[in-house]
This record gives sequence, structure tokens and C-alpha cells, in this order.
Amino acid sequence: MFLSSAVSALSAAVVAAEKEEFDPNTVTPGVMGFVVTFLVMIAVLLLILDMTRRIRRTNYRAQVQEQLDAEERAAEAESEGAAESSDAGEPTAAGASEDAAPADPAEPGAAKRD
Repeated sequence: MFLSSAVSALSAAVVAAEKEEFDPNTVTPGVMGFVVTFLVMIAVLLLILDMTRRIRRTNYRAQVQEQLDAEERAAEAESEGAAESSDAGEPTAAGASEDAAPADPAEPGAAKRD
């Protein structure tokens, strides 16, 4: 019931609009249209600036995290290398007799044999 009356009212408005001729100078958005367009433009500009700022912040945080990870890996490698070099510098019981120099360099028999 409501739908049929709405359709008949809409068709009557279309017929009336077709009969009337309009002046293009009087059909303008006016001041209100300009204000709304300007506000939409400002809102879009602010959104673009905010998006750019957030993207830069995300990229900066990723770079900092990458640098921290690289420094951490370097520190771990350095500490492992230092531990290995300190272990390699200590002679073992088996290696002590092989690497030791003769007590008296005058004795040729006391030299290390290959």
C-alpha cells in the first residue's frame, strides 16, 4: 500500500520535472556545496598525512628492530668466538706433551718428532 503510493508520487514528480525547463545558472551547489567539498578535501588531506606518518613510523621501527637483531647476533657470535678461543688457548693433558718445548734445547732427542 505504502509502496504503491510512493511510486505514484515519484512518477508524478518525474512528469512535473520533465515539463519544467530549468536555468543552469540557478542550479548550482551554492555555498553549502563548496563548504562540504572543502571539508571533504581537508579530511582527505589529513588522512593522507596521518597514513604517511604511520607508514614512516612502521618502516623506522622495522629498521631499528633489524639493527638490534644484527647487533644481538654479532654479540652472540663474538661471545661464542671468545669462548672458543679461550678453550683453544688452554693446553690439554694430551696436547701438553706434544706442544711443549724441550726443557733443555741442547738435547736433540728431546725435540718434538713429526
